[in-house]
Amino acid sequence: MGRVVAFGRPPASHANESNAHRLAREAAEAAEVRAHETRPEVVALRVERVRAQVDRLCWAGIVLGLELTMANVQHFAAGGTATWSLPWLAAWLLDPMVSLVLLAILRAEQVTARYQVRTGPWVRRAKWFTLASTYVMNTWRSYAEGALSGIVLHSVPPLVVFVAAEAVTDLRDKLTEAVTRAFTEAGRSAPPPVHERPPRVSARRGGAGRRTTFAEYLAAARAAWEPRVTVTPAWVREVTGCSRGLSSRLAAVLARELAGGGS
Repeated sequence: MGRVVAFGRPPASHANESNAHRLAREAAEAAEVRAHETRPEVVALRVERVRAQVDRLCWAGIVLGLELTMANVQHFAAGGTATWSLPWLAAWLLDPMVSLVLLAILRAEQVTARYQVRTGPWVRRAKWFTLASTYVMNTWRSYAEGALSGIVLHSVPPLVVFVAAEAVTDLRDKLTEAVTRAFTEAGRSAPPPVHERPPRVSARRGGAGRRTTFAEYLAAARAAWEPRVTVTPAWVREVTGCSRGLSSRLAAVLARELAGGGS
C-alpha cells in the first residue's frame, strides 16, 4: 500500500480527499495549459497564421477578379479590329499593364502594413487610379449600350478587387495591432516567474555546484505549506522550483504526511 501512496494516491479511506486532490490536480493542469495558451508568443503565432490565411484568400480573390477583367478590357481596347491583327494582340497588354502596377502597390502595402508604416498620398492615388481605370474599361461598352445586366456583370469583378484591395490593407494593420496589444496586455497581467517567487528555496540549496536532494525539496515544500493550500504537483513546482517528474513524487509524499498527521 505504501508504494501505491507514493505514486500520488492517498489511502482508500479518504475518498473525499482523493476527489479533492484529483479536482485540484485537474484545475492546476488546466491553469497551466491556459497560461501557455495566453502567452504573447502563442497569441502572436495564432495571429500570424490568421494573417497568412487572410492574405492567401484575398490575393486569390484579387487575382481571379483581375483575370476576369482581362477579357473585357481586351475587347474594349481592340475596338472591333481583326482577330490576330497587331492592334488586337496589343490590346491584351492593356489590362496586364494596369494590373501589374496594382499588384505591386498591394504587395508593398502588405509589408508596410505589417510594420505599421504609413505610405504617402501618391500610393493611394495610384491604387485608386488603377482600380478606376479597370472599372471604366470593363463597363464603358455596357454604359454606352444602356445594358443594365452588362453593367452589373462587368462591375462586380473590378468592384470586388477594389473592396478587397482596401480591406486587406486595413485587416493587416489591425492584425498587427492585435499582436502588439497581446504583448502589452500579457506584460501587464503576467505574474512574476515561478523561480523568482520563493527565494528561500535557493538559500536551501547550498553551493552552486551541488544538486538539491529530494529531502531538501520536501523540506522546502513542507515549510511553504499552509492549511488552506491543496498539495498538487503544480503547487510543489511553484514553491520549490523542482522538475515536473519530481513534483509528482514530492506531492504524493507530502500529501501522505499531511493525511497521516491529520488522522
